[in-house]
Amino acid sequence: MAFSPLAVGSEVSPEPGGSGRPVEEADGQREPPPRLGERPVPGSRLKEVVGASLASLCLGPLAGPQRLGTLLDCLVLNYRLRQGLGWSRGRGAAAEGGGAAEGPLRCCGCGRFLGEPVTVPCGHTYCRRCLRRELRARCRRCRDWLLPAGGTSTAAAPLRTSVVLNQLAEKWFPGECERARTGSRLEELLAQGRFREALAAASQALRADSSDLMLRIYRAESYVGLQEYKTAIEDLNFVISKMPNWPEVYFRKGKVLQDSGFVGDALQLFLQCLALDEDFLPAKLEVERTLCDVLSPEKLGESLKESAWNSPHIRNKPFILGSEVTESYCNLQLCPEQSLGGSDVLEPVSGSLNRAQSAHALNSKDCAKEDGLKRVSSEPLLSGQEKGALLKRKLSFSEQDTVVCEDGRNKHKKQGESTKRDMTLAFGTIPGDLIDVSDFECSLCMRLFFEPVTTPCGHTFCKGCLERCLDHAPQCPLCKESLKEYLASRKYSITELLEELIMKYLSDELYERKRIHAEETAEHSNLTKNVPMFVCTMAYPTVPCPLHVFEPRYRLMIRRSMETGTKQFGMCISDSQNGFADYGCMLQIRNVHFLPDGRSVVDTVGGKRFRVLQRGMKDGYCTADIEYLEDVKVADEEELKKLRELHNFVYNQACSWFQNLRNKFRTQILQHFGPMPDREENIQAMPNGPAWCWWLLAVLPVDPRYQLSVLSMMSLKDRLIKIQHILTYFSRDQSK
Repeated sequence: MAFSPLAVGSEVSPEPGGSGRPVEEADGQREPPPRLGERPVPGSRLKEVVGASLASLCLGPLAGPQRLGTLLDCLVLNYRLRQGLGWSRGRGAAAEGGGAAEGPLRCCGCGRFLGEPVTVPCGHTYCRRCLRRELRARCRRCRDWLLPAGGTSTAAAPLRTSVVLNQLAEKWFPGECERARTGSRLEELLAQGRFREALAAASQALRADSSDLMLRIYRAESYVGLQEYKTAIEDLNFVISKMPNWPEVYFRKGKVLQDSGFVGDALQLFLQCLALDEDFLPAKLEVERTLCDVLSPEKLGESLKESAWNSPHIRNKPFILGSEVTESYCNLQLCPEQSLGGSDVLEPVSGSLNRAQSAHALNSKDCAKEDGLKRVSSEPLLSGQEKGALLKRKLSFSEQDTVVCEDGRNKHKKQGESTKRDMTLAFGTIPGDLIDVSDFECSLCMRLFFEPVTTPCGHTFCKGCLERCLDHAPQCPLCKESLKEYLASRKYSITELLEELIMKYLSDELYERKRIHAEETAEHSNLTKNVPMFVCTMAYPTVPCPLHVFEPRYRLMIRRSMETGTKQFGMCISDSQNGFADYGCMLQIRNVHFLPDGRSVVDTVGGKRFRVLQRGMKDGYCTADIEYLEDVKVADEEELKKLRELHNFVYNQACSWFQNLRNKFRTQILQHFGPMPDREENIQAMPNGPAWCWWLLAVLPVDPRYQLSVLSMMSLKDRLIKIQHILTYFSRDQSK
């Protein structure tokens, strides 16, 4: 059985700037339809996706609303393409500017004032309200998860206010902070079900400040709790007239209509919300639930027959999220001035009213139409075929959209016509005398923040300062709260808002701070002066040297080697008199594996040999000025010939010794050091001589002092003679 998409034309909507023709392959064949669960992209064919989704629904019972995620994405995508918006995430009030707050402290979610700022793990900052209500699962800016891995609610991850940003907000904009606190109190009343108290408090606050649109949102929710749906719609209409690009207000209005029984109209508003913000989680869940309920096989019944879906009237009917809404609830659009009035002029709509009574209560005389509000009900009042046809009428496109005027009436606009209404809020500028560099100082280094990071407990430090503290203990340096999970994730994301404020208002101080940091980095990058020294064991050129790093000083040393890009440090054995030996080997970091508790396993390989010229100390670890060693090359042909003969003899002796080892020891050596390097043709090609010599020296059970003497030799001949003596000694033991 073939299915056509509901209320979709025969061709896909064109991309902005595209030709609008069906997408074809090079050989003239069309693209295959996207698979279920595959995210649609511009150019995907909505018809096939919707048809496949409906076919899947008819094959068996639904596994859950998430089965319709692809259908939902396609509907929203098709709407956005027809509006010329393209496939874009994270749009809406904050992104498009419609009603977004103009000022330095803006929420990444709603675009309004950053009341009670909370910095999430990705480094972006939201107001507490956006996070507490779980309006989104992913960050609007970077698409990262807002909750830690495995978290399912904010209860699993307590929301801690960012101390530094909150202090700045209180200092710069005390009035806006008081507004945010008022909103928090109203939210608490609503969460406790104390709707009348919330209504009284919101109305009182609105009388003091009628321009606060968030108070109207809270008052509307209070009316909903009291089942006064019509009055709630008035407040929401006023907010839409002022902020037409704010996704949340469309969702709130949709919830009111849903609670009052108008599921079809609510569905359209949820889709409008998703068109503005693709990742608005509550709206997405509501649409999926509604589609799941309406399109379930037992509800659709015979309406999914091929003859019904292939009807020319249905197939060619466009989908609009504007004119249909105008027709179905124009009677709910009231003048904004009326919304300031009390609830006594409007009769509440009881949840127990039947369909006719509900429609009558929400309809006004002037706007009532003969067909009334088109309603999709979960009650089995319509036949399956009627529901299918009704849904097709609901999900149709046109070239118009709906704009709510300030007088509460709807009017249509053509595509491309601007609907932006920017509001200049009181927190757009900061007085110069309120900007103080001390407000941006790290409490650890007492300098201007450099790469500021905010911990889950809300405290902010320089990234480097925090890492050094976590080297010693996995807890916040200020409040001592455990940061074990934060340390294990090793995701020290820069707090972008704080960094932007520093760049904007303290540019000169930041320039000086960067200059000092660059000087420090250059000092750590020098590979002859103040080279970091790891005092532990013998290391040799070309030989792997795995390290388990757990001491705080060496954690810092390894991190600096990685950050500077050199990825090198010196390795020496200890010396009772001087602290560490006079000779050593540079190690090149190949890989670092960090453990959850901050320790690390560092994979290194030996590089150049060096001699220590001067010793020093830096932040707890040893440093040294060094000079590198190279073998003195033999130029005389006769001497070079004798050197080759000696080389070949010792190499064969080494192979014989290794082959005569017990299998147990040979296996252990191979696992730790790898196989013995092959003999080299040009024995003087490398500055440190043949690699097999260093491999053999590393595996031979010789006293480190003896090994150190061989490491310091700059003559290949002397080194081969030393190794020959060692092999002769061990070969005698093997013969016994």
